[in-house]
Amino acid sequence: MHEFALAVSTLPGQLPVALPVSIDVFVVLAVVAVALVLFVLQPVSIDTTAIALMVGLILLGPWTGVSPEEGVSGFSNPATLTVLAMFILSEGVRQTGVIQILTQKMEAFAGDSESRQLVATVGLSGPFAGFVNNTPIVAVLIPAVTNLARKTGTSPSKLLIPLSFASMMGGTLTVIGTSTNLLASDIWAQIGPTGEPFSLFEFTQLGVVVLAVGIVYLLTVGRHLTPARISAEGSSADQFGMADYLTDVVVRTDSDLVGSRIRELQRGDLDLDVFQVVRDGRSIVRGLPSERIRAGDVLSVRANQETLEQVIEDEHLELLPELLDAAREGDKSLPEGFVPEHHTWNPPSAPTTTDTEDDEGEEGEDGAESEADTSLTEVVLLPGPWSNRRDGVAGFESEYDATVLAVRRGSEVIRQRLRDVSLQAGDVLLVQTNETVLDRLRTDTNVVVSSDERWEEFDRAQIPIALGIVAGVVGLAALEYLPIMVSALAGVVAMLFSGILRPADAYEAVDWDVIFLLAGVIPLGVAFEASGTADLIATGIVGASAVLPPIAMLATFYLGTAIVTEMVSNNASIVLMLPIAIEVAGQLGVNAFAFALAVTFAASTPLLSPVGYQTNLMVYGPGGYKFTDFARVGAPLQLVLTVVTTAGIAFFWGL
Repeated sequence: MHEFALAVSTLPGQLPVALPVSIDVFVVLAVVAVALVLFVLQPVSIDTTAIALMVGLILLGPWTGVSPEEGVSGFSNPATLTVLAMFILSEGVRQTGVIQILTQKMEAFAGDSESRQLVATVGLSGPFAGFVNNTPIVAVLIPAVTNLARKTGTSPSKLLIPLSFASMMGGTLTVIGTSTNLLASDIWAQIGPTGEPFSLFEFTQLGVVVLAVGIVYLLTVGRHLTPARISAEGSSADQFGMADYLTDVVVRTDSDLVGSRIRELQRGDLDLDVFQVVRDGRSIVRGLPSERIRAGDVLSVRANQETLEQVIEDEHLELLPELLDAAREGDKSLPEGFVPEHHTWNPPSAPTTTDTEDDEGEEGEDGAESEADTSLTEVVLLPGPWSNRRDGVAGFESEYDATVLAVRRGSEVIRQRLRDVSLQAGDVLLVQTNETVLDRLRTDTNVVVSSDERWEEFDRAQIPIALGIVAGVVGLAALEYLPIMVSALAGVVAMLFSGILRPADAYEAVDWDVIFLLAGVIPLGVAFEASGTADLIATGIVGASAVLPPIAMLATFYLGTAIVTEMVSNNASIVLMLPIAIEVAGQLGVNAFAFALAVTFAASTPLLSPVGYQTNLMVYGPGGYKFTDFARVGAPLQLVLTVVTTAGIAFFWGL
């Protein structure tokens, strides 16, 4: 250990008091402090911070005690590999359609009763999350819950926070329920007194109690605390407040725009987007930036009133509603061949079919295909690559050949200067699309088409095989015939050999942000132990809390971990808190397993903010929530779970 003396200033005539402080501890705490600032402020993504943390610990190895081999050991860690395998197994189950089938049953049961809708939502998402990763469960249920709510006049906001909370509490049922549980199991095996990881159903009895109490809360107190932020009435455009931003303009024959491309209209400082061209009674959506404008074209645009007035005056355009009124009164005639169609943002009840061919054939000018079947669609961005890209809305539009008309971020709706907006996980985009784009969006694992009413076509014959594989993984691990990691990887191989998944599907199913986050923070646990930091902090906690009984200390660790998890990721909080909890238990002479469980359960259920857990972030935009809505619903539940979890631990395992 490298030692140095910190001289403490004293009064004149007194000798300085030398306090021996380990420079190793000082370095590790400094690294942790920097990492915490980056985790909380997020100037870069949390997985980037985790990798930087790993590199920093290796570079400072003489003080942190982390060798290069130990620094990168997170990539081969059983917890990391098991989480990776569970992502793939969850995708295999999803692709068979079994979750969608259960969702249809849920809709049939729920009907138009908000109470039954709530029961169905938490009853399906909670238990399932103990065996299938909760992220794909929530991703599948967001459009199902949203559509069910709108069909029956219920605000989607009343169901989406309960969906997220139930899936989190369901993750406490088994070790494979969350990545947090798996990481806690690995740390316990390394530094716990038993030297053994958690078994698959090690704490299932407590998980059942937590889930049951949580569901009762969500169906009673929580139901009244959950706000109805989004109206159940009206179209998507109404809910995004687009009435004053969407309109149609007609290009006059003397317009300077004739012959220019759409991208030239969407220029510079002009905050205007063209998302559809109606020409000769047909709609053109694909390839819009390169489409040349013709006299008589009807341009569907997004713009505020000031911009619209400027464009109409400068570019010789006319508002379509005014032109239609004049035509009805006989003052003006419509452009030759023009057939007035319904507004895309206010479609008729019956589908409209139009001719998709122009004078040149099946494709329009510059190869742009003609698409009559267009619609407005809400797209939810899941935690993943979109939240880290710098090109934001412009990049999304280029990637999918679609136009973004508005962005909802929680309760805030962004309708202006969209090309300057950077995207974040949890954002909901109001997008003008055609069926080709929708098909791509439906298969993209990084987004959810939240207003989609169509179900994908699934091969239901694969359902017994997929469920059998998952049951085999669970059975082999439960009987301790194979370690969880080995049985999960064997399940992945079975999914691939059975044809349920292709290798490309398996790669796309993995949330690589989580994998790199896990691999990056695992070396911090090594540094905490090797440098003596965990022991030093534990000694301070025990000294400061000498008057507290063990059960109060247990509750304090639970609540403290829950708060820390809101500021950093759940996996980072486990790495920070679990070694300290085990050290504190050792110094108090109480059951270390009890303290390990308190930290594990708290890190798996952060309920106070949308950034505490992935599923909270996923429902943040679709629910139109305010940031404080999660604390409004979650704070009382967090206090209830503090009491229930600590009492349950003391009852089942003792202190």
